[in-house]
Amino acid sequence: MFQGAAGADGEARVTKAGMKFGERSVHTSRTIMLAELGDLLAAVPSGADRADYTAAIVDENVLGKATVATRRWTNQRLGEVYALDPRVPIFRVLRRLWLVDSPGRPLLAMLCALARDPLLRSTAPAVLALPVGAELVRARFVDGIQQVVNSRLNDAVLDKVARNAASSWAQSGHLHGRMRKMRTGVVPTPGSLAMALWLGALEGLGGQALLDCYWTRVLDRTGDALLPVAFEAKQLGLIHARAGGGVVEIDVSRLDPAAARS
Repeated sequence: MFQGAAGADGEARVTKAGMKFGERSVHTSRTIMLAELGDLLAAVPSGADRADYTAAIVDENVLGKATVATRRWTNQRLGEVYALDPRVPIFRVLRRLWLVDSPGRPLLAMLCALARDPLLRSTAPAVLALPVGAELVRARFVDGIQQVVNSRLNDAVLDKVARNAASSWAQSGHLHGRMRKMRTGVVPTPGSLAMALWLGALEGLGGQALLDCYWTRVLDRTGDALLPVAFEAKQLGLIHARAGGGVVEIDVSRLDPAAARS
């Protein structure tokens, strides 16, 4: 499981990019809100700043919320999960890939949410280790959360986090079912792979290690099996990738639009 880049410098680097650590989580009250994110990004132009997203949600009510209080709450929670701020690198990458990889949007949202929500991240091992068709064991799911929060959440809040996190994994395509959550396989797309590789590179990984990192495991495929998808991402101009003679070279440095302009 991802534990953050090694050393203080590594953690500072990934935090600057938009990752979060600690115990705070949107999943105490909400999920990854995939539908709301899609509606919001469809309504707000890609060059918008954080204030524009707030205005769209709160003033224009593009998400159709019943009260001003609910609009403000939704704005806050979406900001916690996705930043909604072009000054934050992970949101710049998400926003770019959202436009070019429509089929990969559920995985893009999950990758971003995992990077920014520590409690959701704590549930990943229980989900990703499940064989396709197997039922999610709630006890193991909750155990992952408890290892992060210890006794700081009461049983009612812990249960709500578990329910919301399971719903988020269903939105990303990893689980299905209402009462019983069953594992389903997801299919990596060029955009979702590019984002997973970008997140891995933030940790200081490169080459073959990028194809085997925590973030690619979210895509249900790792290693050389990802090379065809990596070459699709290359053809789209998202990354550079080359493989030959047992050596894999991957460069994601131009994926961030700000880096591409520099």
